[in-house]
Amino acid sequence: MRSQIEGSRAVAETVARCRPEVICAYPISPQTHIVEALSVLVANGGLAPCEFVNVESEFAAMSVAIGASATGARAYTATASQGLLYMTEALFNASGLGLPIVMTVANRAIGAPINIWNDHSDSMSQRDSGWIQLYAESNQEAADLHVQAFRIAEELSVPVMVCMDGFVLTHAVEGIDVPSQEQVDAFLPPYQPRQVLDPDDPMTIGAMVGPDAFTEVRYLAHAKQLQALEVIPRVADEFALEFWRSSGGLVRPYGCLGAETVVVALGSVLGTLKDTVDELRADGMSVGVLGLTTFRPFPYDAVRAALREARRVVVLERALAVGMGGIVSADVRGSLPQTSISTVIAGLGGRPVTKKSLRALLIDAVADRLEPLTFLDLKRDVVERERA
Repeated sequence: MRSQIEGSRAVAETVARCRPEVICAYPISPQTHIVEALSVLVANGGLAPCEFVNVESEFAAMSVAIGASATGARAYTATASQGLLYMTEALFNASGLGLPIVMTVANRAIGAPINIWNDHSDSMSQRDSGWIQLYAESNQEAADLHVQAFRIAEELSVPVMVCMDGFVLTHAVEGIDVPSQEQVDAFLPPYQPRQVLDPDDPMTIGAMVGPDAFTEVRYLAHAKQLQALEVIPRVADEFALEFWRSSGGLVRPYGCLGAETVVVALGSVLGTLKDTVDELRADGMSVGVLGLTTFRPFPYDAVRAALREARRVVVLERALAVGMGGIVSADVRGSLPQTSISTVIAGLGGRPVTKKSLRALLIDAVADRLEPLTFLDLKRDVVERERA
């Protein structure tokens, strides 16, 4: 049923309908409303026999999720920003053990200086941790991706992050079609773990591996990620048939067919980009947008196919690799080594990315006036004063 609801609440209700058995979390803005709503549902008995575990830190939250998943429970948590970084050691353990944990990352900038607003610095910093990373364009997609994430995680036995822009999505109230319990039950089968720690049948997981086998272990983890490139679009197709709307998948082309200039981006900025592109196309400019829903594993073939006709590509990034530049751009270049690619860093720390700025940016791109690395709306007077 479609209703006006906050993005965080829609995600919480959707996660609840996925029937998690253990939820563990430490509150951090802008994730807090998600776990608050879930804690109320557990306290009221609406998620029985689910257990909500209050923990003392984000590291503890992921550690509890690891323990719960290893004993055969469907486990869920959520975090953001420094909280995700505090989990880092445990993130690698979760993926290394092949545990199908699902986690919401309410994307937020990383300090210092302290900044609670949205960009993608947090999840991008963990791109090589072995977790699948899915990025939501809208709150509808954020809700839908969680249902798909549990299916993907449990089919492959790998952990999945669903990344949604903090505040921009988490705190926005809009019309969202929250999946019903009957729909979710029909789409998401009961969890059947591949490995279970049981005192009555003791075994060891995560034991030390020496040089003679460690390369093979890492290769198998990589192979499983590549397998996800087939599973993710299939699950998205099945979701579309069951729920009567398209959501998820690897990439989402918008006006790319025949476009000479294409902008690649992730997350909520795609909505503003599409509006801007519509206006420019009405003015006769050949521009399109490619949204990346899946960032890890990186869908090289799908990106290459979507951008095969583009003469120039602009990658709009909400994170910065200091001293290098674009993070997503590096992967896009791997798909299109012969294509002109420009990197644009935008919206760091929650700075608005407006249609006015995007329009000027794309006009410069079409005219081949973009530098290889551009900082959108950079206050050059401030920068030059500090550098003097």
